[in-house]
Amino acid sequence: MKRIIILSVVFCLCEGVRFGQLCSGNPTNSRRTSDNWGGGQYGARRGTRTHKGLDIRCADGSVVYAPFDVTLHGGVIVYTDPKKTAINNGINLRGGDLCFKLFYIQPDKTSGSVAGGERLGVMLNMQSVYPGITSHIHVQMCNKSDPTPHF
Repeated sequence: MKRIIILSVVFCLCEGVRFGQLCSGNPTNSRRTSDNWGGGQYGARRGTRTHKGLDIRCADGSVVYAPFDVTLHGGVIVYTDPKKTAINNGINLRGGDLCFKLFYIQPDKTSGSVAGGERLGVMLNMQSVYPGITSHIHVQMCNKSDPTPHF
């Protein structure tokens, strides 16, 4: 009696987590390009340092949404410079196997869970600190890797 063994291998090409809409008025998460203050892409030069995030356009005062189901892990203080107090808030988040931070938002809360598409907070007034800049949310991965593939 002959035995036939068939092995089946299934490969999954799974796309990573994709960010849903972050900011009211920007349903496609369009990115900040270059302005007088520099570029918003990951790796852009900032004098002697490198930009470790991705900037998503967001008008001052706009509602900021959870990009997918997230848990909130405390607030973020962005700057030590007291002249930048007006935009010195953000939030630590985890969801979809990602750990990331959103800068320049006033979160409604800093702990608990928020469903994708629900309100996280409000975009702060970037123009008061950086006149003429393209106002934006700065998205930074906790390990400072490039967030671009998730957009």
